[in-house]
Amino acid sequence: MEIQELIKSSPLRVFEESIDGGLGRGNLGVLVSRHGVGKTACLVHLATDKLLRGEQVIHVSFSGNVEHVINWYKEVFNEISEEKGMNNSSKVYSDILANRVVMNFSQETVSIDKVLNSLETLIKHGSFKADTILFDGYKLTKANVGDVRKIKAFAKKLNVEVWFSVSPIRKDVVYNEYGIPDTIDPYTEVVDIMIGLRMDEQLNKVVMTLVKEHDKKMTKLMGVCLDPKTMLISM
Repeated sequence: MEIQELIKSSPLRVFEESIDGGLGRGNLGVLVSRHGVGKTACLVHLATDKLLRGEQVIHVSFSGNVEHVINWYKEVFNEISEEKGMNNSSKVYSDILANRVVMNFSQETVSIDKVLNSLETLIKHGSFKADTILFDGYKLTKANVGDVRKIKAFAKKLNVEVWFSVSPIRKDVVYNEYGIPDTIDPYTEVVDIMIGLRMDEQLNKVVMTLVKEHDKKMTKLMGVCLDPKTMLISM
């Protein structure tokens, strides 16, 4: 399958349609769930789709294991290429890597100001004009709302879209039926798109529910799920 055909037929087109065309530059999107449901896989699939479309992506990991992130990209790309019968997959993968940068920070020891300064330096002075930044493993519910506002201001200033993956850090968190923890409530106002991920044992799929779209709160099934076998977003 040719790349353009693959892009057109991707379930990411349904994902984008369900949030009115996509997250959009200057906005913050959040994937939230319990631990181990597949948020990083979702982020990597989102990023891979953007890379295939020629966009530039910065993946910021706060997990302390960059190699783990790099392996996720290899696995997700291999699943896509095998499932769709991609032509010249090795060359395609090599080509898209030029549009991806992986960075690693410790949230405990590096302030959000330093993280954003490093990103701005890379984008403005490092000749890497990022379209999307992923904050993978960032403990949003541990940060103060002021820090999240700084990230949003950064997204608007640099004209990029920012996606987060969020898992609560406390054990006594209460989740609603869509996989959203109560500890996310103070940050909801700052977030533009919020998506809850919840494992449905009967379907054997991770169901994705849109619970906030800009100024509107809702409970809208997105028309796509995460397949726990392939770890890809699927119909």
